[in-house]
Amino acid sequence: MLNNKQLKWLSYITCLVMFLATFGGMVVTKTDSGMGCGQEWPLCNGKFVPAYTVSSMIEYSHRAVSGMAGLSALASLIAFWAYKRDRRDLVTYSVLTSIFVVLQAIMGAMAVMAPQSAAVMALHFGFSLIAFASSVMLALGMRRLERAREPKDLEQLPRVGKGFRNLVWGTTLYSYIVVYIGAFVSHTDSREGCSGWPLCNGEVIPELTGGVGIAFMHRVAAALLLLVVAIMAHFAFWRHRENREVQMLGVSAVLLCLMQVLSGPLLMATLHNDEIYIFAALGHTLLISALFGVLSYLSVRVWQLSRPFKAMPHDERAVPYRKSV
Repeated sequence: MLNNKQLKWLSYITCLVMFLATFGGMVVTKTDSGMGCGQEWPLCNGKFVPAYTVSSMIEYSHRAVSGMAGLSALASLIAFWAYKRDRRDLVTYSVLTSIFVVLQAIMGAMAVMAPQSAAVMALHFGFSLIAFASSVMLALGMRRLERAREPKDLEQLPRVGKGFRNLVWGTTLYSYIVVYIGAFVSHTDSREGCSGWPLCNGEVIPELTGGVGIAFMHRVAAALLLLVVAIMAHFAFWRHRENREVQMLGVSAVLLCLMQVLSGPLLMATLHNDEIYIFAALGHTLLISALFGVLSYLSVRVWQLSRPFKAMPHDERAVPYRKSV
């Protein structure tokens, strides 16, 4: 039988492997290595061990790590279903991780064997991001449960209001939309649609057609996301001073969002320098992935803290409901 500490480390391993799989997918996209193994799956150019070309090794390594992600997600699902069935939140995280890692693997295989539209390929990254965020929530949730044995962690948790809960949920949903638009920019090769920054082709509002319209829409969506996250972080920090966790998650979200938006000009500056652009693009994508993970976990926490205290998980002591903005 697995104890809490062992389950915690299993969740950590799953989260790490999911991160590597997500990161590998980013590398495949940014280096245009998607066809490094030809139109074959699971073999690579007809071989189990491919020829040592850069594109084939990048693509095949990503496939191998994705397979490991699937196995680790399955192991977590079995373990948490067997030993933590009473914790519906943890079981739900493990189920979501397993479902979306399988979906993104299927979509990846389909993309290799038959050309897919840019809209479908953007969903491929979106699904992998949900799988990663679910594994992050599983690891953080299990860490909280394992640490709750210590008296210092058995503190009374202040409640949050439904208004703030809905704001966090809306922010998280909108961040996913922005992620999808960004992936759509990459898969439609619209990166050069807007030259210059902050203006787009020297104009405040350019002609909204083709790649220009797609790139400009992503810029506007990202700027609006920063505003929404800043508002949410304001309420998280100033209206929930008794809840350090909510405060820090809000601060982390706004800092990650600000860094992600500021990395946009770096992308524009390195667009024609392949050696530097690949690192700038990966950093840009990693930041939005981290932001979505933080917002996803905060969404779960505010949901738990907005419920009546009797419905709280058994390992956390609650206090009578105190509504806050």
